[in-house]
Amino acid sequence: MSTHLPRSAPTPRTWALRTGLRRGLTEFRHMLRSPEDLTWNVVIGIGILVYLVTQRDTIVPGTGGLTLPNLALPGILAATILFGMVMGPAFALSAEAEDGTVLRLRTMPRGTTTYTVGIVVGQVLGALPMLAILLVPWPFLLGDPMHQGPGGWVAVVGWLLLGTLAMLPVGIIGGALAGRPTRVMLFVLAPVVALAFVSGVFGPQTVPAWAAGVVQVFPLYWLAHGLRATSLPAGAEGLELGGAWHPEVAALVLVAWAVVGLVVAPLVLRRSTARQTASALARRVDALLGR
Repeated sequence: MSTHLPRSAPTPRTWALRTGLRRGLTEFRHMLRSPEDLTWNVVIGIGILVYLVTQRDTIVPGTGGLTLPNLALPGILAATILFGMVMGPAFALSAEAEDGTVLRLRTMPRGTTTYTVGIVVGQVLGALPMLAILLVPWPFLLGDPMHQGPGGWVAVVGWLLLGTLAMLPVGIIGGALAGRPTRVMLFVLAPVVALAFVSGVFGPQTVPAWAAGVVQVFPLYWLAHGLRATSLPAGAEGLELGGAWHPEVAALVLVAWAVVGLVVAPLVLRRSTARQTASALARRVDALLGR
């Protein structure tokens, strides 16, 4: 007589999480097989890397001998997370709202959870090729930046994960509120580009004086600050706003953005899906065909 107990059916939440995970993995595989998506990541990543390598002997004035690549790369990594985690979900969500994918969520149990998990997994995995292109050659082509030793690399991964949690909900909220890709260009892309421009991507010394207070409200500056605090030597803190390292403040700001975002994003997404109707989708399709 068999002693095996019947396997219990998964709960709706567990089913939604598993389905969302499979959806995210599928999207990542599609990206790897798409010449356009893969070429975009490779070309941009290699382009940045080539620029930094050509500038590896450039000493930034007033920095005590720091080279341009070692000073700029933490900010570039932070900007990579910003654009990947905000713009990627915003465009994906708005496009799928326009083509009816979001509408179909209403026919699925816990469809919003499934969709959100899929976006999170797909976008996080989608950022890995760019990060690998920038991080893997760093110690070989630009000099080992980890003055804290091997533990510094663990800290870098931790900062990137924390920055991802802080910024990804912003992309989901932006895409849900925009509703269509053309609006994402105006309401999400434009503010993100402006923020990156004034947040000192190439080093804290490039932050305009008038923007110093503003950029410290947002996660981009603090993610770059945490990465610089991990990789740069003693004395480099004099370049930061306030003239000192504040990794604990950076972590708190990122955690605050992550917590608020993870609470607000599902609410905004549910409200967005609740507004989706077949008649509204038909009107958008007619308008799209007309354009």
